Amino acid sequence: MRVVEVSAYGGPEVLRMGRRPEPEAGDVPGRVRVRLKAASVNQADLKIRSGRLADALGDLKPPFVLGYDFAGRLLDPAPGLPEGTRVAGFVPWREEGGTGTYAEVILAEPAWLAPIPDEVDFTSAAVVPLASLTAAQALDELNLPAGSVLLVTGGAGVIGRYAVQHAAAAGLRVIAVADPGDEAELKILGAETVVPRGAPTDVVAGVLREAPGGVDAVFDTALISDALLPAVRDGGAFLTLWEDSAPVAQRDIRVSLARGRPDAARLKRMLEQVAAGELITRVADVLPLEEAAEAHRRAEAGHRPGRMVLLI
Repeated sequence: MRVVEVSAYGGPEVLRMGRRPEPEAGDVPGRVRVRLKAASVNQADLKIRSGRLADALGDLKPPFVLGYDFAGRLLDPAPGLPEGTRVAGFVPWREEGGTGTYAEVILAEPAWLAPIPDEVDFTSAAVVPLASLTAAQALDELNLPAGSVLLVTGGAGVIGRYAVQHAAAAGLRVIAVADPGDEAELKILGAETVVPRGAPTDVVAGVLREAPGGVDAVFDTALISDALLPAVRDGGAFLTLWEDSAPVAQRDIRVSLARGRPDAARLKRMLEQVAAGELITRVADVLPLEEAAEAHRRAEAGHRPGRMVLLI
């Protein structure tokens, strides 16, 4: 089968088309085959390919296959899901030893898989699992009561958009940090206020004008880190996506790391919300698998909001 491999750490040019044996039924007991139709390009893919996470990956070295999110069709029946079912999910890539979704067929745990409603196409389904689950599970970690004030940096980014929507649905008051041009859309998604992106001191000043006592928590998807702490009240919470962006705790502020975990039941509900128009997704662009390097270039350039998707 066709795969895209990271041949060495570096820029997008290190992505190479290759061939690997296609998995067969029963190769791994308990796992099922999924023939992929789409896979999204995540920021983690870019960091892994560049070598920025090489130390964290330990003995795992190129060549390996990137990719977390996927959408496709079951080649084998799974519990409650007959063969041929359209499914989406994400691979916990670090735990899988470099076997990702830039490939034609994968072996998946049934616990990763949620059925895709008829109203949702493969491209849209492929941008939901990792980002939406990470955002929802981050809110679980913060455990804020309704009415609390949550600051979401990178509000117009993929995870930020889901965080705004999930937080608003949970009854939180959301302040988002984003470009002024994104304000109208973010308010539709549930943000109460949008603070313009800029120098951290300006962002903090803007947040404190909206929440003079400081926000109850920050979900820092933009990785601003320590410079945001003055915007958090004493005893508040600070959640980040990467270990190297975690600020040094002060004033009893609880600092923790958001990391998405597969959750088939929750993902099923999210895809149903997408079908019903209750959860809004965004695809930046769609390219064939063989143009994965170009997809990475466009993702790093960041000219269009949303996820890049590879058609397989």
